Amino acid sequence: MKQLFISILIFLAGSVLQAQPNQTILFFGDSITAGLGVQQEQAFPAIIQENIDSLGLNYEVINGGLSGETSAGGVRRIDWILRRDIDIMVLELGGNDGLRGIDLSSTKENLQQIIDKYQAKNPEGQIILAGMQVPPNLGQEYTSQFQEIYPDLAEENDLPLIPLIMDKLGGSDELIQGDGIHPTPKGHEVIAETVWDVLKDYL
Repeated sequence: MKQLFISILIFLAGSVLQAQPNQTILFFGDSITAGLGVQQEQAFPAIIQENIDSLGLNYEVINGGLSGETSAGGVRRIDWILRRDIDIMVLELGGNDGLRGIDLSSTKENLQQIIDKYQAKNPEGQIILAGMQVPPNLGQEYTSQFQEIYPDLAEENDLPLIPLIMDKLGGSDELIQGDGIHPTPKGHEVIAETVWDVLKDYL
């Protein structure tokens, strides 16, 4: 009788866990997140979902990447995205700002607005900031100051930082597409590993 009672408790506990809705992870970014030039299932957010599923974790990954998105565009779009509850947001934006030479203070202010909007809507949620870098064609000073935006924001908002999300890709033809910017499927696997190293501690 006691063994039957224990079995019923285990069954009920499992049913409760299965009934719990998935927590959500939003990857909010540009073409890197969107997976420009590769299949959707090859983009790094989909690879993260595979990692999560393989571990039996109760999370749904949302790919909120939009090709060509700037930080200003992200500010305009985030309210629509946040109509649903988001438990974790990985913020990967600003690269297109740097490629266009947009004023650095504007980029930082826009990213801060996105952070503020998320925290206002999800006060118990977690933001993870992805560091970005740009080619040195706009000058070393601009390139260096752009790169510093992300650790500065992480420190000011007490956020975990993924340092230089694409740093491990280098200039490898195996990892970067012919445009010299966007990752190949193999490159997305490398980015997924970089992101996972930080994200896993918050699941």
